[in-house]
Parts: sequence; C-alpha cells; structure tokens
Amino acid sequence: MPVYHAPLREFRFLYKDVLGVERYANMQGFENASLDLIEQILAEGAKFATETLLPLNHAGDVEGCLWSPDGVKTPSGFREAYKTMVEGGWPALSSDPAFGGQGLPHVVNVAFNEMVTSTNMAFGMYPGLTHGAYSAIHVGGTEEQKRTYLPKMVSFEWAGTMNLTEPHCGTDLGLLRTKAVPQPDGSYKITGQKIWISGGEQDLTENIIHLVLARIEGAPAGVKGISLFIVPKYLVNPDGSLGARNNAFCVGLEEKMGIHGNATCVMQYEEATGYLIGEANKGLNLMFVMMNEARLGVGLQGLGMSEVAYQNAVAFAKDRRQGRSLTGPKEPDQPADSIIAHPDVRRMLMDAKCFNEGARAFLFWTALYGDLLHNSPDEKVREKAGDYMALMTPVLKAFLTGEGFRHISDAMQVHGGSGFTEHFPASQFLRDSRIAMIYEGTNGVQALDLVGRKLAANGGRAIFSFFNEIDAFIADHEGEAQMAPFIEGLKSAKGQLQEGTMWLMQNGMQNFDNAGAASHDYLQLFGLTALSYMWALMAKAALANKGADPFYDNKIVTGRYFLDRRLPEASAHLAKLKTGAEAMMALPVEAF
Repeated sequence: MPVYHAPLREFRFLYKDVLGVERYANMQGFENASLDLIEQILAEGAKFATETLLPLNHAGDVEGCLWSPDGVKTPSGFREAYKTMVEGGWPALSSDPAFGGQGLPHVVNVAFNEMVTSTNMAFGMYPGLTHGAYSAIHVGGTEEQKRTYLPKMVSFEWAGTMNLTEPHCGTDLGLLRTKAVPQPDGSYKITGQKIWISGGEQDLTENIIHLVLARIEGAPAGVKGISLFIVPKYLVNPDGSLGARNNAFCVGLEEKMGIHGNATCVMQYEEATGYLIGEANKGLNLMFVMMNEARLGVGLQGLGMSEVAYQNAVAFAKDRRQGRSLTGPKEPDQPADSIIAHPDVRRMLMDAKCFNEGARAFLFWTALYGDLLHNSPDEKVREKAGDYMALMTPVLKAFLTGEGFRHISDAMQVHGGSGFTEHFPASQFLRDSRIAMIYEGTNGVQALDLVGRKLAANGGRAIFSFFNEIDAFIADHEGEAQMAPFIEGLKSAKGQLQEGTMWLMQNGMQNFDNAGAASHDYLQLFGLTALSYMWALMAKAALANKGADPFYDNKIVTGRYFLDRRLPEASAHLAKLKTGAEAMMALPVEAF
C-alpha cells in the first residue's frame, strides 16, 4: 500500500504564517473558522483520507467499475467509503448553510480536497463534480430549483455531473447536436449523446443530477445558441421524493489508462425530461461557473498526485541501497548507501518538493481570493479577487498538472525498475494523473485562454494589478539582507513576465499565430513567476520564525533551491516565446 502523510504542518504554515486567515475573522465564512478549529477539522479529514480512502486506492485501480444494463457498479468498498464521507459531512464544508452546508471558507475545503486526491483520486472525482454542479445551480438556478436539488446535493445524497462533450465535438462546443424541445408544461425533452461523463452512472447515490448542454430548437448556431438543462436520473416529486426514472442512461464505460475507480460514461438521452437553468441560449456562461471550479480542482489534482508520488519516492530512496556516495560512504556499516545520498536522486526529490510547496501556496492564495470575491464587504477587494480568479484559473490548471506530472514521472524514475512494475504505486500515480493535463480543457487550450482572453480582459486590469502587487512587495522588502535572494529572484521573474506580456501585446495582434505559438511558454513563465512570488511570501514568514523550529529553516533551504535550480527556466521560456510563429509554422503540412 502506498505511503501517505497528510501535510498538516504545511497547511498550518500557510493558514497562520503566510495567509494570516485570522485577519478575516469578521468576514462571512471566517467568523467561526478559528485556526484551532481549522486544524481540528483537517486532522479528522486526514484520518478519513488515510484510513478509509488510501486502502481502497490500489484495489479500486485493479477492480475498476463494471457496467451492466442495470447500471454501474463501483469498486468494492467505494459505497461504504462514500457513506462514511456523507455521514461525516465532509463534502459540505464550504457549501451554503441555507441548503445544509457548513459555510466554511473555500480555502479550508481546498486542503481537505488535496488529501482526498492524494489518497484516492478516482474516488475524489465523485464529490468533486457534484460540488461543481451544486455551484452552477446555486449561481443560476431559480429559487424552486435550488430548494429542489441543492439540499440533497450539499449532503451528497445526490450526485451531480457535467455533460458537455459529444462524439464529434469537445472543446468546440458550438458544434454540439444535443437538442431540447420545449414542452407545454415548461420542461424540455432532451435528446442526444454525451461522452466522457465522469460519474454519469454509479451505485453511490440514490439520484444523479445531470447538467446538460443542449440547443433549443430554432436557437442560433454556434455557442450563442447553447442552453443548460437540469436532467435528473430520477424525476423529483413536489414533496421532494423520487419519482419516475428519466430516460437518461449510461450505455457504456470508457476503458481508460487510469482513474479506473471512476465511472467515465457514455450517456444517452432519449427525450429525457430536462429543465432550463438560467437564460435560454446563455447556457455556456453558466456552465463556465462549473467548468472554472472544475479547472481549479484539476489543478489541485496535479498537486495532490505530485505530493503522494513524492512521499513514496522519498520512502523508496531512503530504503533502497545502491552504490556509495561520491564523497565517501554515508553509511559505512551498511553494504551500500541509500540512494538518497546520490545528487541526481536528490535533484528529482528537491524538484518535486519545491514545486509541491510552492504550488500549494499558489492554490491556497488563489482560494483565499475566491473567498474574498464572495464575502468581502469592500467592492474594490471583490473586483480584484474576481480579476485574479479569472486570470489564475488557466495557470493553475495547466501549470500544476503539467509540472505535477513531470514530478510524478520523476518519482517513478527514483523507483527505477521497481517503479515500472505494479508492485509499487508509482505506476498508478502516473496513469491516474495523466488525464489531468487533458480534461476540463487541455493545457494547450488553457494557454490560449490565458493569452487570448484573460490578459486583455478589462484592458489588462488583472495582469497589471498582479504586477503592481509584486512591485509593492519588492519595494517593502528590498533592503532586507536575508530576503535579498528571494527579492532578486522575484524581480527577475516579474520583469521577464512583463517583457513577455508586452511582446504579446505588440506581436500577438499583428499575427494571431504569434500568440498561439507563444502561449505555452508564456503560461510556463507565468507559473514560475507566481511560484517565485509564493516562495518570497513563504520566505518572509519563515525568516520571521527562523530558529524557532527546524520546519522554518528547512523551508528557507527549499526556497533557495527553487531560486537556484527551477527559476532559471523562466529565461528559456521568455526566449522561446519571443521567437513567434515563424519557425513553428514554416514546414508545409505535407512534410509532416
């Protein structure tokens, strides 16, 4: 069974020392979220993740889900684990108390979700998608729809799904064919097929609330004619009880490389009863509420899987003996040294460690802005928070999953030949995590979204606000000797990101291929700059406590490694993005 130790000390450091969440005690959601209470909640959450979910991870991978005409059976133990999760109220941590949620800050829920992802990514997708569907209904549903569906979705007695992709269209949703025919009673008949629907059918909940994109008869072509519908597996009676089975069925499961414990369904809708949510022909706007939340959740998967892969690589590296240290035996009483003595093994472990800690800070920092967006009484703060949430979402999704996969692959490398076998968990981590770079919008699409939409939004207000925040931090700490390496690193990274931004503004509009060609490297440069800022924030907090606890001293050492070994990659990304599209697009198609 894989090793996993919940990073509770890391959580406390971020909440207390870096983010200072207790400063927000007078804000809705934070008034009852003292640091002590947060720690107690997450300590219990760690027990659930390690004692209930972790033992099911490998077995779920081997057994997978089983389809039959009667439905889908999830792996053995999943139903019992799901029941335990519901009884513990874990999925409802940050949901609206008006519908049975606990109303805690989202930044607390992020930590719980990381632990769930690390211990059982496939299982964690079931509640993750339900929360996304809850969010869309919470934002765009009528009061009647909220009363009908949200209490059971908050308790997770009912699940939720997101139905976008069709066999002939994925990212280009303007091509979708699923149709919606109006009925005299105000409902619609939904007909069409959706594919790759995570949790589209399962045996964990008594009902599943599908959110389905479809085109109302006569609606405009393209994305301007897409509407969003609530299509329950079982119709819901006026008294809240379950009624007739809707004509929405899973007709097959995808055979996948990983996440075998999650049912990835082909869904067939044959005149299924659906209910319009939000405005007609405006469904994509509302679906983006769910998609953006899902994208942040996928970024979290990149971190969570990188963390558990790193922990298992460390355990293996300490146990596996091979050769002697280049500077002389480190364990002369043993026949060979542990491989953690070798610099190249250290390189892989340190790469992962400095990424995990920086990425976690980036996620928590962004999640806190999400809480400020919804709860701050200050309009300017809400505006900035909204700008940041839009700007950072594609970066978090793509950078954390891409870099996370890189470190998961390195974790397999640390295991050597053992990692390529199924006797060790490295293979499953690699297989499970690969999908995160693809679903909820491929990483290439995220990069295009960043350079094509997010940078220019509101005249570039979000990116310039980010630059100004970094500049202010640099000005506040530039004269501090101990902070000097972090300030110089941050100043360099921000300068390169700003140069890349200006290059895009000058060259991307002249030739859109320039923007497309530069998008990947620009996103990587953005991610490295964001992590540089996070490491500067963490260094400030760690230096304030230096000597009080080895934890803080180790934090500074890890941060210096990031500056020395990872941040220099920013220069290469800037150089590549400035080459534009010429070399990339020069080869004729027939030459490939």
